[in-house]
Amino acid sequence: MNIQNYFTEENKLQITNAIRAAELNTSGEIRLHIEKYCKDDVLDRAAYIFEKLKMHKTQLRNGVLFYMALEDHKFAILGDAGINQQVPDDFWEEIKETVLGKFKDGELTEGLTKGILMAGEQLKKHFPYQEDDVNELSDEISFGKN
Repeated sequence: MNIQNYFTEENKLQITNAIRAAELNTSGEIRLHIEKYCKDDVLDRAAYIFEKLKMHKTQLRNGVLFYMALEDHKFAILGDAGINQQVPDDFWEEIKETVLGKFKDGELTEGLTKGILMAGEQLKKHFPYQEDDVNELSDEISFGKN
């Protein structure tokens, strides 16, 4: 099955709308990348994708990547240096646990949507939305080739 077919068009729209809504709270940039497989350590793979998507190029270094490998049941949230300098080490844990809880119930779209909206709320405290904010990264879901 093609990786893009795991989600309906309606599911994809719901997730993309969550990204747009979350970014209305913050100058942070949120992306979602989905692959079938992750043979590496999940954080190493997420870091590779983060760089491949040029997420480290934002002005405030405040990009956030939600990464998932569907078949290998791997998930990670990775924030850029600008975020990690300002937040506690366990900053992403609550969001990650919420998302994984939904995944265990078979609710992938709901888990991602909830996690993305939570990330926007959390980032708002450190990177509030600016009037002159520019959307520096695409809000569209990126899909791996595997």
